[in-house]
Amino acid sequence: MTQHMIAILDDEPEIRHMLSHALEEAGFRTAAFARATEFEAALNTMSPDVCLVDLGLPDRDGLTLVHRLALESGASIIIISGRSLVQDRVTGLELGADDYIVKPFEPAEVVARVRARLRDQKPGTTAQNTAHFNGWTAHFDRYVLEDEAGEETTFSHAEGEVLRLFLDAPKRLISRAQMQETLGGVAGESFDRAMDVRISRLRTKLREDPKNPRLIKTIYGAGYIFLGDVRWG
Repeated sequence: MTQHMIAILDDEPEIRHMLSHALEEAGFRTAAFARATEFEAALNTMSPDVCLVDLGLPDRDGLTLVHRLALESGASIIIISGRSLVQDRVTGLELGADDYIVKPFEPAEVVARVRARLRDQKPGTTAQNTAHFNGWTAHFDRYVLEDEAGEETTFSHAEGEVLRLFLDAPKRLISRAQMQETLGGVAGESFDRAMDVRISRLRTKLREDPKNPRLIKTIYGAGYIFLGDVRWG
C-alpha cells in the first residue's frame, strides 16, 4: 500500500520534529523544511498529498505561499499558525487553504485533520477526472475549469473537493452534515465558514450571479443543490 507523503514547513525545529514523529507513527511519510525556498525547491521532485504550512516564515510571506500552492499544486493545504484571530483564518481559507490549525495544538489533532483531508482519495469516489456541465468542462487532473470558448480558470484542491461533490450528486439536496461527513473536518462555525468561502469562490469562477445563482442554489436551513446537467468522461 502506497504511503501518503506529508510535507511540513515550519521554522521551529520542535514543531517539525513533533509533527514528523506523530505522522510517521501514524503510517505517513514526511519531509520537513525550515524555509520556504527549500520547500519550493523540493516541490520540483516531490509531490506531497498534504502540505502543513506555517504562516510565520523567515524568508517568505506564508499567505502568499499558500495562495500559490492552491493555484499550482494538487495537494491539500493545512495552515498551522499562532495567529488565532477569525480574520486570519478567513483570509487563509479564502486564499485556498483547506484547513487552519491554531498553535499550540496536540499532534493527534493534526494527524486526524490530515486523515480527514485524504478521505476524498478513498475508493468509492468518482474515478473519472473530466466532467461536462452547462457549457463548462471541469478537469480535475489539472484543477482547471474550461468554458465553451476554451478559456481556462484554475481552482484549488479545496474548491475541487466541493465541486466534485456537487457533480457527483446533481439535482439532489446536499446538507451541511453530508458535506462534513464526505469532506471531513470538524462540524461547527469554522467548517461552515470554510464551505461558504469555497462555494462563493466556485460561483465566481462559474460566473454566477451572486444574487441569483443558476447552478449552485442555496436552500436556506437545508443545504445546497447543484442544478446542472452533468456528463462524466
